[in-house]
Amino acid sequence: MSDTPPRPLVDAVVLLCDSAQVADGKLFILGGGIVAIGPRPQPLGVAIRILVPWDRANISHEWRLDLLDEDGQAVPHADKPVTVGGRFEAGRPAGFKPGTPLNVPLAINFSTLPLTPGKSYTWQLSIGGLTRLEWRTSFYVRSG
Repeated sequence: MSDTPPRPLVDAVVLLCDSAQVADGKLFILGGGIVAIGPRPQPLGVAIRILVPWDRANISHEWRLDLLDEDGQAVPHADKPVTVGGRFEAGRPAGFKPGTPLNVPLAINFSTLPLTPGKSYTWQLSIGGLTRLEWRTSFYVRSG
């Protein structure tokens, strides 16, 4: 028996940005790669690129993005954790070579978030209830 957690059946990249948009199956990112913000509240986006293996096409997957504090605890807003989620299903486009990974772009934008200056935060993506260390993006809120 192994202590290694089960490996998710898809892969993903998570990037903090000023804003993101999905159009024509592509991810458009403005001001990507943010590692420090503030100290005043500002709009933020999270750009996510999910790669689905060819053999996982046409299968529904549940995803969730959680905002965590420095202790790994959910960040509350209005007595609820800051979390976003949904489902995706990648179809095989006509003409794609068998074995080609399937791209699922996601763009999540926030007008403001309940962030404290001087603190660090992490967005953590999970898919199908599983996550990986690489599916995190962390950032710091400047003090002033």
